Amino acid sequence: MRRHLYLACGFLSLGVGAVGAFLPLLPTVPFMILAAFCFARSSPALEARLLEHRHFGPHIRHWREKGAISRRGKKAALAAFAFSMVLALIFSPFPWFLVPAAAAAIGGTWIWTRPEA
Repeated sequence: MRRHLYLACGFLSLGVGAVGAFLPLLPTVPFMILAAFCFARSSPALEARLLEHRHFGPHIRHWREKGAISRRGKKAALAAFAFSMVLALIFSPFPWFLVPAAAAAIGGTWIWTRPEA
């Protein structure tokens, strides 16, 4: 039963990651890392295919080995946070835009302090 749940979560993460490849604010690589995690517990063959993928494989391996994010990935994530903040400032009333600002500051700090691949 648990194996099937991990398999379903792996395919769901893979699907969301695939959608993220076409939508600018939805990240792709974190969902691929999650899919690899789920496939490692349900289907070693699918995990191996993700690890061998020419685009996602290196990111997954760097994350597993060192918890590392590429500089390009960090810049993209921080740019997405900045864009989200601009939207929050434009569309949110005064006290409420502080919530996404705090989330962006915390998330951005965490991402920037990860080792680089």
